Amino acid sequence: MNASQPDDLDFEGWTCPLPLRDTPTVVMGHGGGGAMSSELIEQLFLPAFGGAAHADLGDSAVLPRPSGRMAFSTDTFVVKPMFFPGGNIGDLAVNGTVNDLAMSGATPLYLSTAFVLAEGTAMVDIARVATAMGKAAERAGVQLVTGDTKVVDHGSGDGIYVNTAGIGVIADGVEIAPTRARAGDVVLVSGELGLHGVAVMSVREGLDFDTTVESDTAPLHELVADMLATGADVRVLRDPTRGGVSATVNEIARASRVGIELVERDLPIPADVRDACGLLGLDPLQVANEGKLLAVVPADQADRVLEAMQRHPLGVGARRIGTCVDDHPRMVVVRTGLGGTRVLDVPIGEQLPRIC
Repeated sequence: MNASQPDDLDFEGWTCPLPLRDTPTVVMGHGGGGAMSSELIEQLFLPAFGGAAHADLGDSAVLPRPSGRMAFSTDTFVVKPMFFPGGNIGDLAVNGTVNDLAMSGATPLYLSTAFVLAEGTAMVDIARVATAMGKAAERAGVQLVTGDTKVVDHGSGDGIYVNTAGIGVIADGVEIAPTRARAGDVVLVSGELGLHGVAVMSVREGLDFDTTVESDTAPLHELVADMLATGADVRVLRDPTRGGVSATVNEIARASRVGIELVERDLPIPADVRDACGLLGLDPLQVANEGKLLAVVPADQADRVLEAMQRHPLGVGARRIGTCVDDHPRMVVVRTGLGGTRVLDVPIGEQLPRIC
């Protein structure tokens, strides 16, 4: 299902939809903990989540204890607009937390879902978001096991905010951390950059490009699993979301106390992204991504990791983009096509607010 299409929703197939039809928008009673709250959960969220939903509606989920080390992550999503080419705030929330777990080498297992709904938000929009979350969770193989819903006064919020927290398990022998990069290591990227930020911006600003730029939002844990299956020492994994590649590689350089050199001609920036950023005076390396990863691996193991990435559908466009060096520790530079270099600094603030 394309989560951005409301026609795909079928209230007829849901359990007792009549009370929600009588209140087509959110009212304060939906957050009061009474009958209306129960109706919202039982008649909208649970049917929308589908097979990804955990059936027990207690105050907490009782889950089997996984073996190995556990990874735990949480994130809050406030993207505006809620719906954009390629996805919406619902699948973005699931994929974002799945990817945060994957960047530690974890296999994601369970997610919580918490919603802050503004009074007056259309029920059909909430249904679209929840349905997208359920389908994204099923695709990622995770369960939505517990959650919460709050309603705020009209004007106090903006449509739908979503918080997701996730639990995953890390296999023995996997050691991935931003402090592990070493001089001589190679920096890899899984594909084209800047798609999510430009997709959101195009809707928000009403920009019309020759083609529709779609968000790259996607779960990356299976791609990571394929990379780890090569037996290579994958030292660092990061998904370049807010602040884009610029913020991410600078964080790695500072945490590991190495310099990083990127090669400008090797950076996979699509023409549409480059043109849009040029039009608005933005640096595409500072634009958010939601379905890409950066990896730092030893040079003598880079080829086999890259081959594994390119065999996966989400890594077809993977390539080398740079190297970790002894020079200029904690600093990132980009080597230009003319043979010069420029410093790639951390963005001071967000170029594009409310991207995720």
